[in-house]
Amino acid sequence: MSDIETLPGAFLRGEPHLWRNPNRTGAGGQASAECDITLEDIRAADARLRRFAPYLARTFAGPWHRGPDGQVQEGVIDSALQPLPRLQRALDLANPLWLKRDDALPISGSIKARGGIYEVLATAERILSEAGLLPEDAQAYDPSLFKTAQVRRVLGRWSIAVGSTGNLGLSIGTMARAMGFRAVVHMSADAREWKKRRLRSLGAQVLEYEGDYALAVQTGRERAQSDLQTHFVDDENSRDLFLGYAVAGLRLGAQLDAAGIGPDADHPLHVYLPCGVGGGPGGVIHGIRLALGERAEHVHCWYAEPTAACAMLLALATDRGARISVQDVGLDGRTVADGLAVGRASQLAWAATKRAVAGAYTVTDTALMELLALLNRTEGIAMEPSALAGLAGPGALVAAGIELPAGANHLAWGTGGSMVPPEEMAAYLAA
Repeated sequence: MSDIETLPGAFLRGEPHLWRNPNRTGAGGQASAECDITLEDIRAADARLRRFAPYLARTFAGPWHRGPDGQVQEGVIDSALQPLPRLQRALDLANPLWLKRDDALPISGSIKARGGIYEVLATAERILSEAGLLPEDAQAYDPSLFKTAQVRRVLGRWSIAVGSTGNLGLSIGTMARAMGFRAVVHMSADAREWKKRRLRSLGAQVLEYEGDYALAVQTGRERAQSDLQTHFVDDENSRDLFLGYAVAGLRLGAQLDAAGIGPDADHPLHVYLPCGVGGGPGGVIHGIRLALGERAEHVHCWYAEPTAACAMLLALATDRGARISVQDVGLDGRTVADGLAVGRASQLAWAATKRAVAGAYTVTDTALMELLALLNRTEGIAMEPSALAGLAGPGALVAAGIELPAGANHLAWGTGGSMVPPEEMAAYLAA
């Protein structure tokens, strides 16, 4: 019997399903055999972001993050942990519910600000270092350096290209254009029109494809290969993107300590991460695993996906990684959660987390929209449909009969929403 034939019939019919990972190993502290990104690599990525923090603070308006000590960290791309007591009561949850507010990240308002902006900054640093235009051993760059004619001229010779369903393209395009790069964003038909309009208003070239996300990525990758002055941000395989996301895991520990929510044996933490291709949530999971060390044993991370576009669950359950797509099992990949509308998982994210993740679950579009309205009504928070997949996690565990101890906490990762135009959000709420 093939691995596909062992999948539950409900899953293959596009019905909600929770899959528990039988291959999960214990605590973190070490890079997995399938992924060579180490804790030292993630710390170096964090240091790079901090070098650019003065430039980011000068170039973009906040709101900037407040650290666990309450001090504003200007230019630091991070988000708060927010308790959701009213939503917890509305969902009849026994354990506290928290939201990681990546929907309110500065610059581009989604988790993609972490990886996308990091890769643009890393690319700029390499180009400018090779040109001899950066000071050596700088702890922080003078923001005025990146406004000089010489730097703008060097970066202006390069294009940054990316294939995207929306938010990654928005992050890449915004950062690339701010630094003086040319920007080319290959977008699938699932991408929202307002994101395309915003990119074009910044001077980015937006190329649209009637096919799905995979076609946009493949076309962008092929075009970039023929131009030596184009850097392609590969959402499926990029090490830099993954590192940018992993920094979130590195920084999370101090926030958890400040909030007094463990994790430890008496206070396990269940983290629910909306997943498209998997780079963003996969990087976060890998970062948590390495940064928290032995404490990571008490952190249970779950991929959250639409029923029709559950690429990572399929990759994990069949152990095929990127060698299988949802279309291979009769699902169409169509969902109101445009940021999650992908058919095939990232090989890098799958390999890095297949022994670290607790499992994956799927959620219907109807449930996403109901949660969107309920979150807004109870907590006054507006997020786009993709981001609500995380908040479906506690209910998915209950439906699967998974009982949590009294000291456990739920943490849903809010992946996008603050940049959504008011008329778009009003349409979501009306729906």
